Amino acid sequence: MAQLCGARSRGVGTSAALAALAARFWSSGSTPESVQERQKRLMARGVPKQKAIPGVKQVIVVASGKGGVGKSTTAVNLALGLAAYESRVGLLDADVHGPSIPRMMNLKGNPALTDSNLMIPLVNYGINCMSMGFLVEETAPIVWRGLMVMSAIEKLLRQVEWGQLDYLVIDMPPGTGDVQLSISQNIPISGHCFIGCRTSSKHVSKS
Repeated sequence: MAQLCGARSRGVGTSAALAALAARFWSSGSTPESVQERQKRLMARGVPKQKAIPGVKQVIVVASGKGGVGKSTTAVNLALGLAAYESRVGLLDADVHGPSIPRMMNLKGNPALTDSNLMIPLVNYGINCMSMGFLVEETAPIVWRGLMVMSAIEKLLRQVEWGQLDYLVIDMPPGTGDVQLSISQNIPISGHCFIGCRTSSKHVSKS
């Protein structure tokens, strides 16, 4: 500041003084932070660190923008296809509000617990399956929101004795929301399959 005031008193322009100070700053060895680096650093503060599920090598998510397009059917067939190649496969039903994997995998009952209080998946066709449908009555409505849903997803992911799996296929709920964000931010995902529905223009109602 004193240099700047002195520069003004000697008749040197302000812009020239600022340029001289900037040149001294950059020549002192300091490295400027780029806009991209700053954005990356700031965004990393609010994003949780991804943590792998113990024993699971690869995670594949099956998602859709809307319901009724065959997402769960695709997830089941994908799991069965991987198991046909002698892979160790798990299937997680992350659709808390409308679990369909128990019916599609022909499974009923409540999961048992290990000595360490981890849920043991139900097995059919050689696939380890876990769903909220195993924990509530089939006709019982689930009206959870926010933190309750996040807590349930965390338990289904990390409080299950998955064992050693080559693939864990996750049947995501339809649409986009907290569940999708939570899963994608908290665990490393190896691949994804997005199910869409082709709509002809003649089937779109005109308003």
